[in-house]
Amino acid sequence: MLHIQFYAATDVGRQRDHNEDNFLVDPKLNLFVVADGMGGHAAGEVASQIAVHTLSQVIRENIDVIEKHQDHPDDPSARQEILAILEHAIQTASSEIFHRAQEEQDKRGMGTTCSALLIVGGRGFIAHVGDTRIYLLRHGQVHQITEDHSLLNELVRRGKIKREELENSPYAKYKNAVTRAVGAYETVESDTIDFEVLPGDLFLLCSDGMHAYLKEGDLQEILSAPDLSESPKTLVALANAGGGHDNITVVVVRIEAADPALYAARASELANKVEVLKGMPLFKYLSYKEIMRLLNITLVREFKAGEQIIREKEPGEELFVILSGRVTLQKEGAFLTQLGRGAHFGEMALVDRSPRSASAWADEPTRVLTLRRRDFYEIIRKEAPLAVKLLWSFVQVLTERLRKTTEELSAGRIEQSMLDVDLIEEVTFEE
Repeated sequence: MLHIQFYAATDVGRQRDHNEDNFLVDPKLNLFVVADGMGGHAAGEVASQIAVHTLSQVIRENIDVIEKHQDHPDDPSARQEILAILEHAIQTASSEIFHRAQEEQDKRGMGTTCSALLIVGGRGFIAHVGDTRIYLLRHGQVHQITEDHSLLNELVRRGKIKREELENSPYAKYKNAVTRAVGAYETVESDTIDFEVLPGDLFLLCSDGMHAYLKEGDLQEILSAPDLSESPKTLVALANAGGGHDNITVVVVRIEAADPALYAARASELANKVEVLKGMPLFKYLSYKEIMRLLNITLVREFKAGEQIIREKEPGEELFVILSGRVTLQKEGAFLTQLGRGAHFGEMALVDRSPRSASAWADEPTRVLTLRRRDFYEIIRKEAPLAVKLLWSFVQVLTERLRKTTEELSAGRIEQSMLDVDLIEEVTFEE
């Protein structure tokens, strides 16, 4: 059983005369939302208020579905249903805000950013639009879980400018420009993600009036303080001290367990998966958030000692990554190599359904992560930045494999040439 503590604060800042931010903390739903409205003349405040209210309402209307999955949140179909509910909630909010703006002239063009975190069982579910953010502090490291839908972030992603150059660039005046907003149109594309939550995890949901003033190390220091209840006030004070150019809203969420020992195995398993994947050349460029996204489409399989994992010449569908144990590869019955934890095999199955070039056997009880080709294609299709990293790494892995094969062939040719010379000399000598 997970226990959740939460603390929140909102402030008008130093340069605005009213607060267009809204937040929601619902302990019964384990739902946490931050929304930063835009539109002026109090229209932004109306938009953000509609957003948090609608999200809460839609999720309450679907509470039976969420409760059904409470004890089985790791089931893929359950995860998809919950994410679909969150996405539906965002779409409903966007529609309501848009139509309200059409009905009232003074609210035309209003909209809001929105970041929502829903905890179900042992998993976290996020829906996100705009430049509000959700951070995760885990094992002393801070990870930004959401991606800003902003003009500046898009310029950085496209390589037009470096992030450290933004403040002194001509683009700085567009720092409040977002590329997506709830309610700007009747529908909006939202980012959704789900992941395991662990005891000790800390989340920060905040508006851009807060994260604009965060420097490296700030969150580790503030969220690691003994009295977490003071952290929202501390964060608001930090933003105001930096200039308080916008409204400031923060929601801090801490995950605890009544019996931490029950979650120790899950924490160890997750850490093992992340470590193994990060150590692979194929995934070395992925951020922590992207590794978590990748883990969502993998499955863990277990093999007994002596059990065959793949068979030579049969079509392949999966990449295998060894979490524990040892695997032997054979070709036409001949020993090729032995692989241990962190090694992988079968990566060509991610490209096509070509026959396996070798067989694999478990030498001892072995656990592997499997990634299916169809899931690999789906993540590439949906997430362009992640796709670029994966495909670039894949090309590098294949290039290295080709280079090694070429060197082996060259060495083989040299050896064969030397044998031919020896044979000619031997025949000449005998004559």
